[in-house]
Amino acid sequence: MAMQTGDGSAPEAPAEGAKPEPFEAIASRHFGGWLADNGVSLACTTYQANLIFFIGADRDGRWSMYWRLLKRCMGMATQGNSLYVSSLYQLWRFENVLRPGEIRGNDDRIYVPRTGYVTGDIDIHDIGFGHRGRPIFVSAMYSCLATVSATDSFVPLWQPSFISKLAAEDRCHLNGLAMREGRPAFVTMVAETDIADGWREHCRDGGAVMDVASNEVVLRGLSMPHSPRWYRDRLWLHNSGTGEFGYVDLAAGTFEPVCFLPGYLRGLAFVGDFALVGMSRPRRKEEFFNGLALRERLEANNVGARCGLAIINLRTGDAEQWLRFDGTVQELYDVAVIEGCRHPGAIGFQTDEICREISFHTAPPELVREVLPAAEVRSGP
Repeated sequence: MAMQTGDGSAPEAPAEGAKPEPFEAIASRHFGGWLADNGVSLACTTYQANLIFFIGADRDGRWSMYWRLLKRCMGMATQGNSLYVSSLYQLWRFENVLRPGEIRGNDDRIYVPRTGYVTGDIDIHDIGFGHRGRPIFVSAMYSCLATVSATDSFVPLWQPSFISKLAAEDRCHLNGLAMREGRPAFVTMVAETDIADGWREHCRDGGAVMDVASNEVVLRGLSMPHSPRWYRDRLWLHNSGTGEFGYVDLAAGTFEPVCFLPGYLRGLAFVGDFALVGMSRPRRKEEFFNGLALRERLEANNVGARCGLAIINLRTGDAEQWLRFDGTVQELYDVAVIEGCRHPGAIGFQTDEICREISFHTAPPELVREVLPAAEVRSGP
């Protein structure tokens, strides 16, 4: 089922009866060539439109887009053959079922849902991975870092020192997680408040970055920060309320902007010397940007907010390539890089494809010995 192509035409529906509302995607002239040259493809989520997009390019630089419907999909992360995506009340693990070098149609990766953790609506935002591959995520609703459980909705792991109680009150709007060497290192929040929904009164300059190990604030005065990431020995993030992407000077305790982009920034990933940044338009009404420096900056530049992806050169701060959405897709949340993949696809829940997508491996001998008495083990028919 293919998708949006590089000519800017409207995409085909992924399945009959499962059509997203009309939208259009256009890209810079060399966007597909950049993907092909770097040997990567991308995935991004929009909870506003309930879609996960897979974006790739062929060897000639012709880009294409594939999507699947997933209600309120937000946080997303890749590890090896696995792709984790949060939804309204679940955390899903999708697994690539193609062998190395295998191509099916145009796809060199096909992600199939294999495990779903039913968490309830705990508002999962950023996702990372611990040393043994265990997913670690931000629950904005409960103001904590957590992981999955076989018996409960989630297992709380850490909370900011000022949060007095784990309650479903979204007290500080904890949203971002930066992993470092397999451990949670830094988090972002919109405000240091311990009152239900209290963060909304501090959007302009109440944002903070906390060191998870020490539970100490390392930077204050940010405007709705999002998407902290540790990359090349620096802590990068979005100062979303100002429209700035940059990094934290931990020694000086300052935020150093790299560039301004015309949108509300969320979602951050890296490829070599480049950062991939997600941009969103205001939610619901333009009043969402009221009181934020972002709105003032947009008005000063006589431009409107955009929704899409920007590829930023870290050495120059220039947006060298871009992908833009118009129509009903107004917001993005997360972006992930799929290494060594040119054209990814996925099996969803809206068609009967998932009934026919079956794969298995031969059981290892130690598992057979554990399950079956030795006398019953057979080497052949």
